[in-house]
Amino acid sequence: MLKAFHQISLREAGCDEAGRGCYAGPVFAAAVVLPEDFYHPLLNDSKQVPPETRTELRAFIEIHALDYGVAQVSNKEIDRINILRASFKAMHLALNKLKNPPGFLLIDGHLFKAYKKIPHLCVIKGDGIYASIAAASILAKTYRDEYMQRLHQEFPHYNWYNNKGYGTPEHRNGIEKYGLCPHHRRSFNIDPAQMEIFENEHQTS
Repeated sequence: MLKAFHQISLREAGCDEAGRGCYAGPVFAAAVVLPEDFYHPLLNDSKQVPPETRTELRAFIEIHALDYGVAQVSNKEIDRINILRASFKAMHLALNKLKNPPGFLLIDGHLFKAYKKIPHLCVIKGDGIYASIAAASILAKTYRDEYMQRLHQEFPHYNWYNNKGYGTPEHRNGIEKYGLCPHHRRSFNIDPAQMEIFENEHQTS
């Protein structure tokens, strides 16, 4: 069972990102503040939840969360400042959207850039430990998936509707046949000659 909170003396927000390892599109992040009695039996790390359940969870979270924010950083900004800094920036932008500032942050992963001097705790695989991080992972993932499915209408030959910008064989084949489009991350060195190197250096998230 997921833990409700790390501490209870301060208003706590969980943060997570989606799309860090993708070849194309923005990185998304979400911040979520949950009430004490929040519970859904299917809530988990978004990567462990099937798409139809993620959709159900997103609606439940948006209705029952005390507060939430979702934000994105574009592929061009990722290329300019690098994916790690872009992930931090997306989390900061999501936190900016909260109606009331939290007093403590739970961050999925092992690194984070401090936000407005608010104390934080980085938790490796935190989306499988804390409910607020899991909720943030669901929102970030579903918002990003919808975004990539809309982009698919303009660039169907990469099949982003299904792969959401990750480096699947069909996506790589699309790049080899059609080249890169304006939504690809040039800094990831994903031209065909660099594909194998990229695969060894990046993990999906």
